[in-house]
Amino acid sequence: MPLLTLTDVYAGYDGGDVLKGVSLAIEPRTTTCIVGPNGAGKSTILRVLSGLLKPRLGEIIFDGHPLVGLNPRQILALGIVQVPQNHSLFPALTVRENVRLGAYTLRDKALIARRLAEVEEMFPIVRERARDKAGSLSGGQQRQVEFARCLMLDPRLILLDEPSMGLDPKTFKQVIGTIQVMQQSGRTIILVEQNARTGLSISDHGVVLESGRVRLEGKHTDILHNPEIGSLYLGGTLSNA
Repeated sequence: MPLLTLTDVYAGYDGGDVLKGVSLAIEPRTTTCIVGPNGAGKSTILRVLSGLLKPRLGEIIFDGHPLVGLNPRQILALGIVQVPQNHSLFPALTVRENVRLGAYTLRDKALIARRLAEVEEMFPIVRERARDKAGSLSGGQQRQVEFARCLMLDPRLILLDEPSMGLDPKTFKQVIGTIQVMQQSGRTIILVEQNARTGLSISDHGVVLESGRVRLEGKHTDILHNPEIGSLYLGGTLSNA
């Protein structure tokens, strides 16, 4: 059974719909990479799933729970977390303080300590730089801390919005490696990534959006080897064949 399903979802802003009848099924313990040109609706899907944007039409079901109408805090409580596109750490706080903020909805101190130990094991930088100000970290290191923070709630679904945005090639590789660490821990991930080939190569499933609609969907290898994918990224449109 899918962990998450979207059925005929329409959503947008004052200017009109950005998503135009999107339907998807996300299997548990998999990574799905959503790619497409600018304005296709990639980040809009994540905003809808996190409760930051209410769909105009359609149904979204997460593990049997309808998401439409829930606010971000209610969706967070169900186990859906998002790491935003822009860096979101508090630079004046220490690394450990930033990570502990990820557990702000928890009241069990023993559970918080256990979760902190788990993310320190997964991301050693959290322990090594625990007392350093987050603002002193490099871009890639900050991403690792952001990922660690999102795991403090032991989420069932992680939404990653262009995590490599603005990173140099070396740091980009570090971030991709960090995503793979989360995959190895059995997390379900939806990834929006500007570097389409890299994003698809580390994913199980690929989705190509164009003008707010799903135009291609399938195994990541099928998307990577589809001859139409090139036309999409060269500024053309996919054929209807």
